[in-house]
Amino acid sequence: MSGPLYTSEILRLALETATFHRLADPDASVEKRSPVCGSRVIVDVALGTDGRVSAVGLEARACALGQASSALLAAHAVGRTPGELEAARAALTGWLSGARPDPGDWPGLDHFTPARAKSARHASIRLAFEAAAEAARMAAH
Repeated sequence: MSGPLYTSEILRLALETATFHRLADPDASVEKRSPVCGSRVIVDVALGTDGRVSAVGLEARACALGQASSALLAAHAVGRTPGELEAARAALTGWLSGARPDPGDWPGLDHFTPARAKSARHASIRLAFEAAAEAARMAAH
C-alpha cells in the first residue's frame, strides 16, 4: 500500500530548490528534460583536485517530485566521486523500477516510496541524479 504522493516532506524538499543556484564557473553542466511531464533540471558540477564534487549548482523547473529529488541531490552531492554519483543514479533507477528493494544509501530517497507505483513520475524523480552523474563524468575527463 502506498501513501499520498505529495507528502509534507516532499513539498518541504521541493521548496528547498530555491536555496540552490547555478555555479558561475562549473567544470561541467548538464540539462535533462522529462518528455513525459516537461520537467527540466540543470546541474552544474565543480570537482576538486581530489576528484570529488567540490560544488554543485542547480536550476530545477519541475513538478514537486522533481524539485524534491533535485534538492536531495544538491544537498548531498558535495564530497562524492563521479562513480558514487553514477552508483546513486543506478540505485535510484533500479529501486523506482522495482529491480532492487531499496534506493541505495542516498539520504532521503525513501520519501519517494509512494511514487514507485507511478511510473509516469519516475523520469522527473531521476532527472537531477542523471544530470549530476553525467556532469561529474564530463568534469572528470
